Amino acid sequence: MARQKLIKREEQVKAHTWAVEKMFANEEAWEDAYQSLEEDLDKLSPFEGRLGESGEVLLEALDLIYDLNRRVEHIYVYSSMRSDEDTTNSHFQDLDSRAFNLYQKLDAKTAFYEPEILALGEESLRRFLEEAPGLKAYERGLELLLRQKDHTLDRAGEELLAKSGSVLSGPAQTYNLLENADLKFQPVDHKGETIEITNSNFVSLQMENDRVLRENVYKHYYQAFKNHENTLASLFQTNVKAASFRREARHYKSNREMYLSNNQISEEIYDNLLETVHDHMSVMHDYVKLRKEQLGVEDLHFYDVYTSIVEDFDKEYSFDEAKAMVLEALKPMGEEYLAIVEKAFDERWMDIYPNQGKRSGAYSSGSYDSYPYMLLNFNGSLDSVFTLAHEMGHSVHSYLTRQNQPYPTGSYKIFVAEVASTCNEALLTHYLLETTTDKKARMYVLNHAMEGFKSTLYRQTMFAEFENIAHRMDQEGKTLTAPVLNEIYKDLNKAYFGSEMEVDDYIALEWSRIPHFYTPFYVYQYATGFSAAQALSQKILNEGPKAVQNYLAFLKAGSSQDPIDLLKLAGVDMSSKEPIAQALEVFKETIQAFRDLAKED
Repeated sequence: MARQKLIKREEQVKAHTWAVEKMFANEEAWEDAYQSLEEDLDKLSPFEGRLGESGEVLLEALDLIYDLNRRVEHIYVYSSMRSDEDTTNSHFQDLDSRAFNLYQKLDAKTAFYEPEILALGEESLRRFLEEAPGLKAYERGLELLLRQKDHTLDRAGEELLAKSGSVLSGPAQTYNLLENADLKFQPVDHKGETIEITNSNFVSLQMENDRVLRENVYKHYYQAFKNHENTLASLFQTNVKAASFRREARHYKSNREMYLSNNQISEEIYDNLLETVHDHMSVMHDYVKLRKEQLGVEDLHFYDVYTSIVEDFDKEYSFDEAKAMVLEALKPMGEEYLAIVEKAFDERWMDIYPNQGKRSGAYSSGSYDSYPYMLLNFNGSLDSVFTLAHEMGHSVHSYLTRQNQPYPTGSYKIFVAEVASTCNEALLTHYLLETTTDKKARMYVLNHAMEGFKSTLYRQTMFAEFENIAHRMDQEGKTLTAPVLNEIYKDLNKAYFGSEMEVDDYIALEWSRIPHFYTPFYVYQYATGFSAAQALSQKILNEGPKAVQNYLAFLKAGSSQDPIDLLKLAGVDMSSKEPIAQALEVFKETIQAFRDLAKED
């Protein structure tokens, strides 16, 4: 695949960038919104100590609190997006920092309301709901608050925790700047060409057919992390300790319990994932064996895990081609869904191409009052096409939620978020296999499908197991130094990839390049979401409109129910091991389909 020199942000074509001007026409408008919100924070003080007076007073207070949160979210999302366009731009770093601090001020100012509401008790709250019908909009939030009664502090404690937010988030902010702006990778000189290495292009370079290039890029890339491993270990450990501080303050048994409880997820679901994947580890080992056979190498290394195992097939896609493929693949979702996808392309919901300093990877973002924007780093690979489908799933989910739910329930928990995105990926895989007749092309799609199982179901579960171990060790008083973290991570790679893989000291550093670890106990949801998506995509393809309507009802429900109940609404029960086991059987069948195709003349 052709490599291009990264352009500067100001060289991006406007049509290829997200329409941030739809959030604020200019920076002056953002400043006005910022100043207005800062002034309105004083409106909260008169309500302190009065929430128990009547249902009307409580309603007035909640209307104000939610309005302020809605506005600060809009302000913060804008500054965060602008900062991500070019993480080396100190001006937007400053805006982002100011917006975050405003968030913290609001949190501190509203620290009184949860303890006051809990002090009322359930009986009084029920009476207030009858007195003031407008409180119905907040009933779900009040119900969840009552669930957290044992973990909510008094007013002083909640205010202190809110004020500590900017300090406790320091490791994540520092890591983001180090990884995206300050960490420098030594270029690779290869066949007369100097090849720059960035976080954005590392994986695409690892997909190259040239094994010598892959090896050199791999070593240069991880050497940069090796050069800073002690700093990175300190940041990681401090972030774990920040989580432990919150856990102790809120009286949870473990960090894991705290983070899963916030998403209304039981720890049993986490353990089910780890246990089911371990029970099917032989499938992953068989895939590694297949990769080694197809590449024809004596020793399989980690710089061999991204490159295609289909020889002489290196297709590159334009963004217009990717758009057409995604639209065709999502046709089973029906006209309502497709109309939203068209809007996303027409209204510039996405920032498409990489540039110098741009945040690596991809995400879907936005506020309740904005487009559900997508950050991409499209590079023409099939993986980029799948990333487009993935992020589109998030954004359509956000759009449907915001269109059908009031602000208090107008978002959704991360646990269900990854279902919408990976369901789109599953539909794209199905479309490509249905429409592709060329043997090598079909093998290439099967290879990509297998990569999805490897990278999402197994690898994210491995990440989840690493987090589980690290947080438990910290709770036991053990120090998470670089050598300790490297050893844990290296041993996990040996278990997950098996004896056919050469597990080197470079891959032991991979933990240090995973930004999601700075949002503790997040990554397991990729694996559970992937499993649920396999089941739901099959329902959509096999059952048609009825399954689509159930799925759309799930997407429109926001956070109006617990995540597990929402998924049952869509047609899958993630409280059992069955969906995960079924997905792993699909992986096994995909491996066999590739083997059978490879044997054909």
